[in-house]
Amino acid sequence: MPGMARLLIIEDDLAIRTLLVRALRERGHAVATATTAMDGLQTALDDRPDLVVLDLGLPDVDGSELLRMLRAVSRVPLIVATARDDEAEIVRLLDAGADDYLVKPFTAAQLDARVRAVLRRGSPEEADPAVVVGGLRIDPRSREVRLDGELVDLTPREFDLLHYLATRRGQVITKRELLTQVWQIPYGGADKTIDVHLSWLRRKLGESAQQPRYLHTVRGVGVRLSAPEDAA
Repeated sequence: MPGMARLLIIEDDLAIRTLLVRALRERGHAVATATTAMDGLQTALDDRPDLVVLDLGLPDVDGSELLRMLRAVSRVPLIVATARDDEAEIVRLLDAGADDYLVKPFTAAQLDARVRAVLRRGSPEEADPAVVVGGLRIDPRSREVRLDGELVDLTPREFDLLHYLATRRGQVITKRELLTQVWQIPYGGADKTIDVHLSWLRRKLGESAQQPRYLHTVRGVGVRLSAPEDAA
């Protein structure tokens, strides 16, 4: 149906949740719900909706913390829909990654209009954020890595390390920079950690330090990621 979106409503109030689900479905949207922050996070990651409507007053984790967790792993459009009307809070949440902020009470028609407006902003032909280096494709939205079309199973830290290097293709990145930017450690002292993670990454990419394809160690300086055809 034209204009239909797959929505996830994270709202613990039964009456509000029921009203919104009914009204949004009548307007042609497919609507899923969650009543807690953790259920909402899992549903957002599993189902990958087009947009999330998030209440802040959730029973397990505050919605503002859920927004932070979601933004760490997903760029799904998100509208905060809450009774909190403090201006500083609104600004903080918009700065933290919310796409819009709607203060209760509001009508379903108002929410539907905001949903359509937010989706229009990201729709036409949104640039693909995936990073492609040779046969490697690294998608930060789904946090998936494919090598020559085959899915590569990485841990969250391995993904972050590979993505950071890939976005700086061809550059030699020092271990100090990796510790600061990937591990969030402001100073050295954990070089062995980087060496171990690079070793795991190489194994999963089907290469070794002695026979590198993508990950090239520059002795005494750092590591460089480049496509095999660029290695020479």
